Amino acid sequence: MIRAIIIDDEKRARLNLALLINEYCSDVTIIAECENLPEGVKAIRKNKPDLVFLDIEMPGHSGLELLDFFDENEIGFKIIFTTAYQEYAIQAFKFSAVDYLLKPINPTELTEAVNRFSKEKEKIEKYTLLKENLKQDSIKKIAIPTGNSLVFIETEKIIYIKGEGAYSEIFCLDNEKLLVSRNLKNFEDIMCIHQNFVRNHKSYIVNTNFIKAYIKSDGGSLELKNGIQIPVSNEKIQTILEAIEIIKR
Repeated sequence: MIRAIIIDDEKRARLNLALLINEYCSDVTIIAECENLPEGVKAIRKNKPDLVFLDIEMPGHSGLELLDFFDENEIGFKIIFTTAYQEYAIQAFKFSAVDYLLKPINPTELTEAVNRFSKEKEKIEKYTLLKENLKQDSIKKIAIPTGNSLVFIETEKIIYIKGEGAYSEIFCLDNEKLLVSRNLKNFEDIMCIHQNFVRNHKSYIVNTNFIKAYIKSDGGSLELKNGIQIPVSNEKIQTILEAIEIIKR
């Protein structure tokens, strides 16, 4: 979910934009609406949004002054400018804004701008996840992004990971589970360089330390120490057996 703030001195403009976002951008939640830049700065500091829809022409302060109120390490948000004036396009571009929307706002252009932000946000989060894990001399912990934070999980406590489309569910000791908006390939790239973890199936990564038995019947499956059975692809069986043999040595 994308948490957003609207900053615009015109009440009607704020209302129209909020209605468009509610109708066309289901993954965006408006957490605050502000009628001037000082209010917007306070709301950003308090709510820490992902995205700011920012008008440029406002009494007192131009929207182009927004970043003057923040230190570099405080800027954890992106900006989509909303304005009735075409001549600000070049300034907005120099501002490194996600996009520049002319009023009256076109719903298609709005959704394209939000989609562009979502793709950029996903790249940043993936890079952050990789960077946090590369800090480890060995993969003893994995950093999982959840909302605006990172949760650190000890890999030795992960039993298996199940992928379902764009999401993955991590199953740990003590019946702890964590649903993450990352596909299984993300975890394979990070974890399967470690000999304990093998992608045993198109939908599963398993910690070989928790494998109790390989069951040949019904297409093949792995019985884990907690009694759960998960499928195993035929082409992965030898890899699993070799991994277990390495651990035994």
